[in-house]
Amino acid sequence: MNKTLFYIFLLLICSNNLFGQRLKEQIEGGSLGNSRSDTLNSSNETKVILSGKTKYTDYKIFSHKRDTSYIDTTLTLQKEYKFNYLRKDNFELLEFHNQGQTFNNLGYSFDNVSQFPDIGFRAKQVSYLEVEDIKYYEVPTPTTEILYRTGLQQGQVVDALFTLNFSRRLNVSLSYKGLRSLGEYRQSLVSNGNFRGAFHYRTKENQYEIRGHLTTQDFFHEESGGLTADALDYFVTEDPDFTQRSRLDVNLTDAESQFDGNRVYLEHSYKLLSSKDTINDKDFSNLKIGHVFTSENKFYSFNQTSTTTAIFGSANASDATDNEAKSSITNNELNLEFNSKYVLGKFKAKANLINYSYGYDTILNTNSSINKLKLEGSAISVGADWNAKIKNFKLNADAALTPGSGRLSGSHLKGEAVYLKDSVFGLKGTLLLSSKSPNFNTLLHQSKYDDYNWQNDFSNVNTRDLGFAFTSKLINANLNFTNIDNYTYFDESNLPQQYGKQITYLKVKANREFKFWKLGLDNTVMYQNVTSGADVFRVPEFVTRNTLYYTDDWFKGKPMLVNIGVTFKYFTKYNVNAYNPLLAEFTLQNTDEIGYPTFDVFFNARVRRTRIYFKIDNVTSSFAEKNYFSAPNYPYRDFTIRFGLVWNWFI
Repeated sequence: MNKTLFYIFLLLICSNNLFGQRLKEQIEGGSLGNSRSDTLNSSNETKVILSGKTKYTDYKIFSHKRDTSYIDTTLTLQKEYKFNYLRKDNFELLEFHNQGQTFNNLGYSFDNVSQFPDIGFRAKQVSYLEVEDIKYYEVPTPTTEILYRTGLQQGQVVDALFTLNFSRRLNVSLSYKGLRSLGEYRQSLVSNGNFRGAFHYRTKENQYEIRGHLTTQDFFHEESGGLTADALDYFVTEDPDFTQRSRLDVNLTDAESQFDGNRVYLEHSYKLLSSKDTINDKDFSNLKIGHVFTSENKFYSFNQTSTTTAIFGSANASDATDNEAKSSITNNELNLEFNSKYVLGKFKAKANLINYSYGYDTILNTNSSINKLKLEGSAISVGADWNAKIKNFKLNADAALTPGSGRLSGSHLKGEAVYLKDSVFGLKGTLLLSSKSPNFNTLLHQSKYDDYNWQNDFSNVNTRDLGFAFTSKLINANLNFTNIDNYTYFDESNLPQQYGKQITYLKVKANREFKFWKLGLDNTVMYQNVTSGADVFRVPEFVTRNTLYYTDDWFKGKPMLVNIGVTFKYFTKYNVNAYNPLLAEFTLQNTDEIGYPTFDVFFNARVRRTRIYFKIDNVTSSFAEKNYFSAPNYPYRDFTIRFGLVWNWFI
């Protein structure tokens, strides 16, 4: 499936030039302008200068919440932080040695807590693209973006985007991210694929609007189980016979995991009544009816031809041909939206009908006492959204209630208030109140191993998060205070448990950048404190990242902008969670404390629309103490040189 989608994608990109000329003729003379992208500015501002009538602000990106940004071809330090497989700043994550593998947590955020439970197996979903991660576009000319990055030992990452507007009102985009990387250690092969197809359309008078996307995602991982006790000793003592990491023995030799997901999302609305805002002369809807359809399926399986009782305990397989855990959720939402200055903005009432199913097709263990193969049912949820703007204030609220006693019952309230003082500073306060069932794999799980079969009836997890954020040219700071009741976790015996007390978690993060001449020093510090529940909710007390870098235009005419620097990252020692490959989850452990510094050196450059990235990971590993781990028995990567680029075409 991955190769087929990739070949189709290459064909679309190769036809970009041919189709682009036809589209250019269709839009020539219109409001989109008739010029292609030509040159970039030489400064480090977040702008793209295009020749002729076409401006960088014409190349728009819309988030799921309809926030607008623009295709950005500049080179900044933030681009360096996001040049990774996730394409996100992973400051609060601890990466495993091979890209595409999972991440441990150095911190937790509760900004995107979902309303309903998930299948679980969260270690395999760090790069899974949710509904909120899909982008929509509006571009005056066909646009392509290619990201390439070398992997570890016979591998690479390619993330390609192709989007075009057939007219001002209709856009289609296709994206595919593919990864294959062998890794330095045995049994570390990763092969992932994320395909996304999205579109949005609106009628001439904006009376009817529709947008949607289709995703197909698959994640195949060989599972090593970490280094054996002897191999771990060879690694720590720097035995010269084992500098080639593939010589080190691992606990599992024939284990594999597979996580797949596919989703269809469709959202459309029709204006029943519309008029003009007499003050600003802008079109808005007095009354709009809408429908949102979501259908998502997820599958997880752990496959092993032999049996490793020393790691997972005794096994009694039932010889079932299918051991997949399967989850299916279908959600139909009907909403009615009212927009008026008399209610201070936009108000939407909504009702959802949700059907869900999770479980297995058969019993996987002959000793199992499980009496129910599936968790399934339906629920009705009601709620409302409110969005308003009052001078410099923006107010947003989202509330939903799912009554009843089923697995989907619960409540969800999220609100935020934002104050912006021109470009001087900004303040934001957020509130989250959530009550929902734990993930399905904590309620029902099967395996050929006896100790990995359970059927639980856990209570809802109740989360309360209060957050504040301050942004300015001098400093950016965030504070979050979180309480969690019935926190659900996997204990030292790899069993799901609910904590009987309350988790109290404080996180403070601040960022400040200093600039002098052509030098910059970017500093991010995070402080965390768990005053209640530290025995099950574990984070390092301090995490810091400091980057010293040099930026300049090289060569006559300033054709190339360069960023050269070194990044120092450190976190204090704590009992980091252990990784369980069978569960695809992180579990508690009390024997190993991990905390160490790393140094990464980078040389980045921008030539026209191409950003080139050259990076050396963990440069001090060859002479530093071998104490760098991502989880117990899983070493972090050694000294590694990697190359990559991001290339944009505007036809």
